[in-house]
Amino acid sequence: MVAAQQAKRRAGRPPSAVLGPAHITKAALKLIEQDGYKGLTMSALARRLGVAPSALYNHVASKADVLLLVEDHLMAGVDVSGFGAEPWDEAVRRWAWSYRNVFARHTPLINVIAVLPVTNAPQTVTMYEAVTAGFLDAGWPQERIIDAIVALESFIFGSAFDVTAPEDIFDTGTLAADNPLFSAAVRSRSIRNSASPGSGSAAGSSSSSSSSSSSSDSAFRLGLEALISGLRASLDPVEAKPAV
Repeated sequence: MVAAQQAKRRAGRPPSAVLGPAHITKAALKLIEQDGYKGLTMSALARRLGVAPSALYNHVASKADVLLLVEDHLMAGVDVSGFGAEPWDEAVRRWAWSYRNVFARHTPLINVIAVLPVTNAPQTVTMYEAVTAGFLDAGWPQERIIDAIVALESFIFGSAFDVTAPEDIFDTGTLAADNPLFSAAVRSRSIRNSASPGSGSAAGSSSSSSSSSSSSDSAFRLGLEALISGLRASLDPVEAKPAV
C-alpha cells in the first residue's frame, strides 16, 4: 500500500506540503525510530516522503539541515515556562524533567544532538535564551551560566538513556555471593520500587508507571536535587538571590 502510494506520487508532481519542514522532520524522526540514526540518509528520507532525492534537496541542502529541523522540533518540546515565573530551583526542575523526558523518547539522537551546534536553530536558541534569562534573574554571573547549563545537560542526557535501560541492568547473577554489598543494594532498590512504583516521579513529568521508569525517576530526582543544591551553593551568598 505504501509502495503504491509512493509510486503514485512519483508519477506526478507532489504537493508542496509533502516537503514542508514539519513533514520532513516527522519523516526523519520515523526513520530514526525504526532504523536508528544510521538509517537517516537523504535517499531513505526521500523514499519515505515519496519524492525524488533531487526534490528533497530543493528544501534541505544536506543531512545537517535535516538534523537542525529535528533538533529544533525536540527542543521546542522542552518546558522553559518556569523561568521568569517560578523560583530558580523550581524552574530548573521543570526544565530538566521535561528535557529528560523529551530525549528519553528519542535516545538514538542523543549522541548527535548533544554535540550539534545550535547555529541557525531558532527554537533551540530560544530555549537557551529563556534558561539564560532565568539564571541571570537568579543572580548568576554571566560568565558561569553556560558551564552550569552544560553540567545540567550532561546529567540530563545520561539520565535519558537510563529511562530505557532494562530493570535488571545491575543484576549480578552468579557473582552475587562474591559481591554481597552491591548485590544487596540492588535488591533493596528493587524492593523499594516495587513497594512505591511512583515514588521517583516529579510533578509534571510524563514518565511511565513501570518499575524501570520508577528506578530511573528516582535516580534522576536524586541527582538533579544534588546538582541544584550544589549549583546554588557554588554561588557567592552575595550574588545569589534567595529562593522565593
